[in-house]
Amino acid sequence: MRLAVGLCSSLLATLVVAQEYHGETDYEYNSSGNDHWSDADVPMSTGYGQYGDGNGPSSTAVVTGSTASVLSSTASVTSNSASVTSNIASGTGGSASVLSSTAAVISNSASVTSNTASGTGSSAVVTSSTASAPSSTTSVTSSTGNGTSSTRNGSSGNGSLSSATRYAVKTPPLTTNWTYSVGTNPWPEYPRPQLQRSQWQNLNGIWTYQNASSLQAVNSPPFGQTLANEVLVPSCLESGLSGIQGNYTLYSWYSTHFKVPSNWTSQRVLLNFGAVDYEATVFINGHNATFHRGGYFAFTVDVTDYLSSSGANELLVFVHDPTDSDPYVIPIGKQTLHPSHIFYTPCSGIWQSVWIQSAPSNYITELDLAANMDGQVNVTIATSQQTKTPVQVSVVDRGSKKVVAFHNGTSDAAFQFSVPSPSLWSPDSPTLYDVTVSMGGDVISSYTGFRTFSKGTVNGVVRPLVNGKFTFVFGTLDQGFWPDGIYTPPNREAMVYDLQTLKRLGLNMVRKHIKVENALFYQACDEMGLLVIQDMPSLRPLQQRTLANCTRITIEPDAQQQTEFARQLELLVNQHKSYTSIMIWIIYNEGWGQLIDGYPEFGLTARVRQLDPTRLIDSTTGWFDHGAGDFSDNHHYANPQCGSPFYSIASSPYDPARIGIQGEFGGIGQNVSIEHLWNVQEAINTINQTYEIDLSVEAWNYRSHILLGELRDQTQRFACSGGVWTQTTDVEGEVNGLLTYDRRILRPNEAQWKADIQGLYDAAASRSNSSVPLLV
Repeated sequence: MRLAVGLCSSLLATLVVAQEYHGETDYEYNSSGNDHWSDADVPMSTGYGQYGDGNGPSSTAVVTGSTASVLSSTASVTSNSASVTSNIASGTGGSASVLSSTAAVISNSASVTSNTASGTGSSAVVTSSTASAPSSTTSVTSSTGNGTSSTRNGSSGNGSLSSATRYAVKTPPLTTNWTYSVGTNPWPEYPRPQLQRSQWQNLNGIWTYQNASSLQAVNSPPFGQTLANEVLVPSCLESGLSGIQGNYTLYSWYSTHFKVPSNWTSQRVLLNFGAVDYEATVFINGHNATFHRGGYFAFTVDVTDYLSSSGANELLVFVHDPTDSDPYVIPIGKQTLHPSHIFYTPCSGIWQSVWIQSAPSNYITELDLAANMDGQVNVTIATSQQTKTPVQVSVVDRGSKKVVAFHNGTSDAAFQFSVPSPSLWSPDSPTLYDVTVSMGGDVISSYTGFRTFSKGTVNGVVRPLVNGKFTFVFGTLDQGFWPDGIYTPPNREAMVYDLQTLKRLGLNMVRKHIKVENALFYQACDEMGLLVIQDMPSLRPLQQRTLANCTRITIEPDAQQQTEFARQLELLVNQHKSYTSIMIWIIYNEGWGQLIDGYPEFGLTARVRQLDPTRLIDSTTGWFDHGAGDFSDNHHYANPQCGSPFYSIASSPYDPARIGIQGEFGGIGQNVSIEHLWNVQEAINTINQTYEIDLSVEAWNYRSHILLGELRDQTQRFACSGGVWTQTTDVEGEVNGLLTYDRRILRPNEAQWKADIQGLYDAAASRSNSSVPLLV
């Protein structure tokens, strides 16, 4: 972001200085906003010219050449910045005085001080610390679906990792019970349970990483070179679990090496990424294999033609994350470089699993399954060759292991078949069926549940229906942030713990708030019977630009950025529409990135309906409701105003033609002792911005009881069909979770909360069965 300093204010000047000390010297983006990148995940030609015209941020390598006085004066700024440390380590010819001046900077991390790269002759003290090299065979094992396993020769490749800083967890501002049990083989589970192949290999584990200087760095990939630091994949670079815990990680290089099992020789080899934030360019053995844009979505590339016949393959990934960077306005959720209260630490880099798998020459690329309450199964199978090919689909009862249906169909065209009298999926009975799809030599394992989501009028009120019956939906706003992993949960056990807590309290829904989780999250919701309201990660038009005359203007999404938002919205729907538990899509949250002129939510709602006619759509949760979608959605803190004859700005009056829902309410907080807080002073300073602070957990439970009672009363009297309580956990400067941020304290009195939640369901049942007139 180019900040106009001039005579604006000393504060603005201070911000510029702070950015420079973080290694992000005063930079400037192309004012046109055109970044010359393609919108599709397609291989790029040599030259990599899509990355801009030279107007990207300037190199940060000059930080290592800074004087000792600069480094020492910014120790607090750079103390957690592995990128600065690594640049110093590779700072060729750096003087002993410069290196010694960084002692305070790197003293917080034994992993950094123990290994400052090759030092290039800077200091005998520095080079002597490189004696211990990482193991040439980092143990990153992967289990295959048929029970076999393989070991990635993860860090050896060219044998050059001996000079990389060894991986160690960086102590985060707050830990969880899982922080130090993650190890170096994270997320060993098969990452994509609805499109699972038996022959696969997990590439998660210890990779190497270093900062890049600018967008132009992609034109000079560090092939065959040693990167400065070991890093845990998957993880957010800003997290303690990554081993980096960096700041302002706009441009990054990742590297690893892998071997393809010998029995895959006649197969295609597919490289898969669960998610990379935000843009990724992937190189295999010096070849540019693919480019992907979108920080929340999976992508796959066939790398067969780039593989080495000698065995070891170099995988190099360039990542660009333009969080808060003018002129970029991107789907970002609550990430920000300047966390404050309801906006949190960002996530950069490879934050979901990476794996390879084998497949025949014509293989299945997508499997869309939708099974309804009448037993009809709708199937669409896309293939790599996009030619109609015979396929076989079998449906198996998980309990009896019996095949309940078998159907011959054709790929690359929709087809249907029926299962007689299936057991239905619901929050109270989450029955799932296993599905096997065969196409030639390609065999896919998947699953589905039989259920129907719809809306209908019940006693004069428009209601959400599950399997034809009014179901009151009640759950929490779920941010999906972790103090040790930021966006990446420490492991599956930790992730599922949150969901199990909600289920134990009696909630039947979770609203995944402007974030998309890894596939195992949705599988867990399918299995335990938690309905999901899935938000599209929002654009955030809260960024501002300072002009030369010191006028500050709000950066709003332009037409190109709106088009990109729509493209990624389609990715969200297409990649997740087969999950049984997802009931509702949300397009806009509280107007973030929503243009008022033209009402784009109507067109986007129509497009989502076209892509997925099996679900309900909440087009605008909170503000700026112009009548699109299936819900009349109110946000109000702390008291609810659900389907009621009263409302507050900026919400809209209840619309009886749509479903009345309390999209957010509650939000009451209760401060805790420092050992359970995100121990960052800026976050602590914002705690009092919480909607309400209760002085004890007893007071918090009293107020919760009152607010849930109000929602029950509005359900009984008016047209309330559901509510979303803020929120599942505390997050950084917010202390209004059912759980503290470290997940070590549960605030609710369980007996009271279970009774209050059951009271909501009872009120909904009595209201739907009552002839009492609606009081609206």
